[in-house]
Amino acid sequence: MSNPTFFVQECPTCGRRLHIRVEYLGKRVVCPHCHGKLEARDPAAGDGRCASPSQRLLKRADDLLDVASLRHGESSRVSHPR
Repeated sequence: MSNPTFFVQECPTCGRRLHIRVEYLGKRVVCPHCHGKLEARDPAAGDGRCASPSQRLLKRADDLLDVASLRHGESSRVSHPR
């Protein structure tokens, strides 16, 4: 039996370091800690998706609001214009 190979990626919602199997690269996965959704991609690969710190912060805030909505039983939340 072979050992699976993992890479480390930070969850954009809770910031925890996740060990993700390489066979999940390019797929949507769910953080086991906060249930935030993310695309599995190896940050060391340099895929060219460089967002500014403010864009990353806004994305993380949106993800946290989505998680909070799910926890409080809300089916949807009002989106705020940017």
